[in-house]
Amino acid sequence: ATAAHRKTYCVLDRMECLCYGLFPSSHAASPGGSMAEILKLETSSLEYVLQYTVRLVVSGKVVAVPTDTFYGLAADPFNLAAVSEIFRIKGRSADRPIPLLVDSIDRATDLALEPPKLFYTLAQKFWPGALTLVVPASRQIPLKVTANTGKVGLRWPLAPFVVDLVAAAGRPLTGTSANLSDMESCSTADEVDCQIGDVLPLILDGGLTRGGLPSTVVEIMGET
Repeated sequence: ATAAHRKTYCVLDRMECLCYGLFPSSHAASPGGSMAEILKLETSSLEYVLQYTVRLVVSGKVVAVPTDTFYGLAADPFNLAAVSEIFRIKGRSADRPIPLLVDSIDRATDLALEPPKLFYTLAQKFWPGALTLVVPASRQIPLKVTANTGKVGLRWPLAPFVVDLVAAAGRPLTGTSANLSDMESCSTADEVDCQIGDVLPLILDGGLTRGGLPSTVVEIMGET
């Protein structure tokens, strides 16, 4: 089926975004420059959008997706070029780990190194939901993702489309927020577009996310 997709422009034009402080001057695109394709989930064929997005992700692209908290940047965490692109897009320092999104406790278990019982207790009680569990990372996770900490943050979001995307990709996806590192997290596709739309191929518009607070982060230590 043909998706009802479109290319949209920020509610504010590029110069207005700059005036309102939505762009650092070093990142601002020139007015009228190229911008991300925006697909509205409510008016698109979800099967088409899933297939299209998976093709981009597995080819090493970074896309913006709505989650149950804010919009996030989804990419293949095993593709080092894609991970590097996330750091570049966000202006993020390399010493900050990137959390991963999963679609099940089983997938999360594969990404953790001998997770303790407390991991399963918390995951079974609070997943899917806004809880990120930080555990020792499996050796399969690139050091660039963990920022050489040996730990990884894992979350199964309460966001059906993102969960379906992880399943369709057959791998975890990165889940860092879709914004510049020194700017506010984004609750709408337009906000993402204003901040980083000039460096993304695709933004999936799922409407207004819950926003408010990011996920709660709990680091699990020891063998509890």
